[in-house]
Amino acid sequence: MAQLRPKIVKLAKMVGGVAGAMNKIDENAPEYYALDAVVTDEMADVALAIGLRQPRVLEYIVEKCGKPREKVEALLAKLAETGVCKVWTDKEDCKDRYFVNIFAPGMLEMMVNNREQLEAHPEIGKAFEEYTRKRLAPMAALFPEGLAMMRVIPVESAIRDIPDTKPWEHLSYYLDKYDTFSVSDCSCRQSRRVLGQGCGHLEKDICIQMGTGAEYYIRTGRGRQVSRREVEEIIKFAEDNGLMHEMPSTDGLGESAAICNCCSCACFSMRLATFFKTPDAIRSNFSAVADAEKCVACGQCVENCPTNALKLGQRLCARQPAPVIPAHTARDHKWSEKDWNVDYRENREDVAEEGTSPCKTACPAHIAIQGYIKLAAQGNYAEALELIKKENPFPAVCGRICPHGCESECTRGDIDEPIAIDEIKKFIADRELDSSACYIPPMRYHLGNRIAVIGAGPAGLSCAYFLAIDGYRVTVFEKQEKLGGMLALGIPSFRLEKDVLNAEIDVLRKMGVEFRTGVEVGHDITLDALRREGYEAFYLAIGAQGGRRLNIEGEDAEGVLSGIDFLREVNLGHEAKLSGKVIVIGGGNVAIDVARTATREGAASTALYCLESRKEMPALDDEIAEAESDTVIFNNGWGPKQILTENGKVTGVEFKRCVSVFDQEHRFAPQYDENDTMIVEANTVLLSIGQSIQWGGLLEGSRVQLGRGNCAIADGLTLQTAEPDLFAGGDCRTGPQFAIHAIAAGKEGAISIHRFVQPGQTLTLGRDRRNYHAFDKANVTVPLLSFDNTPRQQAGHSTEKADRFADDRLTFTEEQLKKETERCLGCGAVQVDSYMCVGCGMCTTKCKFDAIRLEHTYHSAPDAYEKLPVKIAANAIRRSGKIVASSVRDRFGKG
Repeated sequence: MAQLRPKIVKLAKMVGGVAGAMNKIDENAPEYYALDAVVTDEMADVALAIGLRQPRVLEYIVEKCGKPREKVEALLAKLAETGVCKVWTDKEDCKDRYFVNIFAPGMLEMMVNNREQLEAHPEIGKAFEEYTRKRLAPMAALFPEGLAMMRVIPVESAIRDIPDTKPWEHLSYYLDKYDTFSVSDCSCRQSRRVLGQGCGHLEKDICIQMGTGAEYYIRTGRGRQVSRREVEEIIKFAEDNGLMHEMPSTDGLGESAAICNCCSCACFSMRLATFFKTPDAIRSNFSAVADAEKCVACGQCVENCPTNALKLGQRLCARQPAPVIPAHTARDHKWSEKDWNVDYRENREDVAEEGTSPCKTACPAHIAIQGYIKLAAQGNYAEALELIKKENPFPAVCGRICPHGCESECTRGDIDEPIAIDEIKKFIADRELDSSACYIPPMRYHLGNRIAVIGAGPAGLSCAYFLAIDGYRVTVFEKQEKLGGMLALGIPSFRLEKDVLNAEIDVLRKMGVEFRTGVEVGHDITLDALRREGYEAFYLAIGAQGGRRLNIEGEDAEGVLSGIDFLREVNLGHEAKLSGKVIVIGGGNVAIDVARTATREGAASTALYCLESRKEMPALDDEIAEAESDTVIFNNGWGPKQILTENGKVTGVEFKRCVSVFDQEHRFAPQYDENDTMIVEANTVLLSIGQSIQWGGLLEGSRVQLGRGNCAIADGLTLQTAEPDLFAGGDCRTGPQFAIHAIAAGKEGAISIHRFVQPGQTLTLGRDRRNYHAFDKANVTVPLLSFDNTPRQQAGHSTEKADRFADDRLTFTEEQLKKETERCLGCGAVQVDSYMCVGCGMCTTKCKFDAIRLEHTYHSAPDAYEKLPVKIAANAIRRSGKIVASSVRDRFGKG
């Protein structure tokens, strides 16, 4: 073990300040090993001569340390370069001032922001993380309100109209106060990166220095000079992307050297709230207050709350309210490691224990349904579309084909009929289709890494969309000549007209996504070849585009076709004319599409046979009704025994009676009565009993493993396969599901790929798991006065068809839309944990309904660092009394 260097130990003790005063300095102390890496003994002599937090001129330092002037100047330059010493020029006497700050906040940020130094000595980043965790641990609960070394400063717009605020509580005060600004990379996120702990928020050009801090950063190349206008643009970018503001608060009232634009999943200071659960230490003087009557539970504030103080709950009254449990907080309880939230980067919760809106919960993409319904009701259609597209790039498509599980769970459906959510979404999306302008989401970054998406179905297109928002160069490879996957080739036009699909795909083109059709990866080009072309990650989204076999006699006869192949041929415009009697075998939605298409392709009659009873059929009720209107005949409870042939051609099917489809655990286990059979004549038999995944040569040479149903095995959260740069989503990972499931998977894939290709980022830390659960509808009461008796609106059908494959379903009129949106009960609302709220105001920037605001609830004022020990001691005495009182209350149950 190397011997400790006494001068580095002495310097480490000095800069440790309040946080490090009581700690032993050894080779494992973060103060020591960070300084030991880059500071010589002579440099330490000079730093010690300067002293802690005392601006010194050169002459003083020369006299104090007794070294030649030229030598001291060189050592000071080296100290400034390493970040141990800050330097600026005084405006009055034009002499340089040298300043040694506390270790954090102060010195460590400057040391980390020497990029070359950090890459050569990643232990400096480790020291930043370790120091701010270990040294703050015993102090976290002791800080008075808002008097830690960093302090939250609210979003300017959130407090602009609040009376009696102090000038220094506003960001604009500091922008007016200082005339020199710089921008640098975030030191916390840089440290997380070198530790391999990144959260996906990027470090580049995000934190702002002001005054002497800016001069130092510009002089040493840590930051670049920017104008006030550029500072305001950076602040707006931060707020748009959910990054809240903090400032060092060690220099006294109204003084600060920086504005940090923080994400709580990387920021070390924010751990006082998130890790130690002592938010009082860093809070501003403001707190969020929600108006449940205005809130629509869209979740935008919840997703952007840095401390998880906001959660989605219910607005409707509970028949049996949950008991109110007094909060256990550091204000009046002894506080130790058992009270911390050490896994705060992995256990974030979006929903309160009681649950939230059933519609948002049921949607696989967790779209803000209640939110866009309210926006539509207000006539804010463009904002409604923007809200939908935060989760679903294809609302016009989904408005036509989604199975609308949200409607099945709608609370209004327990009273009369559910809200026509899909029809509302369709109306909103169709306004864009009818407009000359389309919504293009703003680009967050311009990253430029090349990403390949294999498959142009809903999962692949969704992934491409969300990657394009981050400025990636995305190429989508599709083996067919048409884009859209099963949307284009597996769904007939009378359910999804292709101009609707193509219009929404065109948005991706405008976002810069490149498409290469007629290219089968694994056949025309390999993954390794694409890697050599510079592609850094791949999203496998080939879907499940093959049919399944019955494995019965006669299946290979002429006239027996896969229903999937039949739909593909029709959608590609190839000759697929039928004649005579057509039998469709299968009971799902695809079988319905096959049968309805057969009626349009010349079948004299179309009969559908399936194992399930009418009630058990997986096909949606409205799809069955549409098929019946197309003269499809349903025959439930029959399974194929054999296909009858003559001279190699199909002549009919022998069916056997299915007496049950599922066992007691509801597993698929059909039971037949072999003695109850019938023969049905047929000229064509279309098999639609499921879909298969056809990988071809795509995975050759890879480590991707396949599981049940030939599905790619990938992590359930990150979608990463055993081949690190290959991610898989949609039907090729889960088996056949609905388009909305694939769309949701596409977004998760984009999140993972972004993290994968950016150095030092993890796939999981700081990631929203999006675990939603609905409230118990049996435990809510709906006041009769809270809604009218307007019946559910019906869009109806057109009496004029351009051709047999035209979609004759109409869209709501605006009058119908208004009536339908008024039927929404507004089940959900946000809940605020006033203790965990730090008053950053980020929530107010995300709410379009004026449903959450900041109130002036605290009155602390930042003070000089040197006064902090006295204030901590005074607060400790007050807190001790509160702890005694709470202990008595907890023990004897007295208020």
